[in-house]
Amino acid sequence: MNVLVINCGSSSLKFQLINSESEEVLAKGLCERIGIDGSLTYQPTGGEKVKSEKAMPTHTEAIQFVIDALTDANTGVVKDLKEIGAVGHRVVHGGEKFAKSVVITDEVLKAIEECNDLAPLHNPANLIGINACQKLMPGTPMVAVFDTAFHQTMPAKAYMYGLPYEYYDKYKVRRYGFHGTSHSFVSKRAAELIGKSYDAVKTVVCHLGNGASICAVENGKSVDTSMGLTPLEGLVMGTRSGDIDPAILEFIAKKEDLDIAGLMNMLNKKSGVFGLSNNLSSDFRDLETAAAEGNKIAEMTLDVFCYRVAKYVGSYVAAMNGVDVIAFTAGIGENAGPVREKVMEYLGYLGIEVDKEANDSHGKEVKISTPDSKVEVFVIPTNEELAIARETVALV
Repeated sequence: MNVLVINCGSSSLKFQLINSESEEVLAKGLCERIGIDGSLTYQPTGGEKVKSEKAMPTHTEAIQFVIDALTDANTGVVKDLKEIGAVGHRVVHGGEKFAKSVVITDEVLKAIEECNDLAPLHNPANLIGINACQKLMPGTPMVAVFDTAFHQTMPAKAYMYGLPYEYYDKYKVRRYGFHGTSHSFVSKRAAELIGKSYDAVKTVVCHLGNGASICAVENGKSVDTSMGLTPLEGLVMGTRSGDIDPAILEFIAKKEDLDIAGLMNMLNKKSGVFGLSNNLSSDFRDLETAAAEGNKIAEMTLDVFCYRVAKYVGSYVAAMNGVDVIAFTAGIGENAGPVREKVMEYLGYLGIEVDKEANDSHGKEVKISTPDSKVEVFVIPTNEELAIARETVALV
């Protein structure tokens, strides 16, 4: 079966067409600037990447252009839509309503919409993508795969905040966590690599990208994760602050005359390693170059990031009363060897030593702990699109 995987943003749409039997990516691409002027980047596997400007007033036009590209007589990879057996949609927030992926029905769409206030920037866009696909591909089964679903196994002691209970009771204010598809995919692969059953392994997954989160996976279940009600909590990220003293907001609001919208913009878009580095960059390659050239603020920024990662890893080892394997993934986790090494230096108490030669790798699966380390550490490239395709096939 060929599965079309769709990841919709408010003005963008990423896609991959995957053959579920071979798990080969047949084609992939990106629609950008939807609602403005529009462009489509399309690349069949083994072929050239082509970018074309196309008017995309709505996501419906964007989906149509994707279908046209996939079925094009010269560069397409399927002859017609009948060769696409199902569509898997990434949906960011499922709240407490969804603990697993589901086949999309009218009832499911209504339930997703009811979670919009938990992810106002993401869920409405996800719904637009689903509706556009349903309009253009009637009769094709579609599946919603939720970022939050994997973390619905967390116990109350991990997801409840120290706030009045009425806010949970009325508004479901609690920790939900994100990157669930990635954490699930990588933790399963980690168990395979150490040759143990998934339901008998304690794993810490470090998904380190522009958005970053850490997850404790015990016996195949998420038991804690660093992101919270929203993706703002937890690690210092590309432009997000991560954990701070909440009273800082009142202090800065008074000093800078900021309202709630101004504060949230600062926390989400002007903070993290970007803000901490004095607006130098949110790209770790830039920060590493600057630090190597003697930029003390860049060096401090990297230290803060690595320290926060190490603290979360340590806390999750305590939460699970041990750990068998630690995995680094996503853009920074897969490519930034110096960051991985700095984090691992804090974990010597676990009997971990860095294999420096193996750690000097980029974007490939590799064991980066020495053979005599008591805890095995791997770099495992994530593949959220493949994970979505697998979930879709399992349901349809």
